[in-house]
Parts: sequence; C-alpha cells; structure tokens
Amino acid sequence: MSYSLSAACCWIILAAILAALPSRDNHWRRAYVLMVLGAPILVWVYLADGIWVGLLITLAVVSVFRWPVRYLLVWIKRQIAG
Repeated sequence: MSYSLSAACCWIILAAILAALPSRDNHWRRAYVLMVLGAPILVWVYLADGIWVGLLITLAVVSVFRWPVRYLLVWIKRQIAG
C-alpha cells in the first residue's frame, strides 16, 4: 500500500473517531478541520495512485461529508435557479 493510501485510510479512521465524539455544533468545526487535512491527501492520492483509486477515495470522502455535500448541492441549485 502506498503512503498516500495509508494517509487516506488514517484520515478516514480519524473522521470516524471524531464523528463518534459528542459535539455541540453538530460536528461542523471538526468537518472544517477534516476538510483542510483531507484536501491535500486527496490530491496526493490522485497524483500517486491514479484516477480510479482517487475516485474511490473521493467516494469515501463524500460518504463522510454527507451533510456538507448536501448543503453544497442545495446552495448550487439555488444559485442556478436564481
């Protein structure tokens, strides 16, 4: 396993641990931290392991960020609709 995939797996484990801990703000602060940490790792995976592995890791990231992705899609839809 490459270092980039190892880092991505560690990121997913960290996300699962942070999701299990109680939060007063519905985990938004933790989500922001995970986004800042996860973006370079995701780029690293794409560069080191190729597009197909990168797409699989992207699906894993989207499954972790279900609600932020949903809010982003609703916002984009509102911007397009006017």
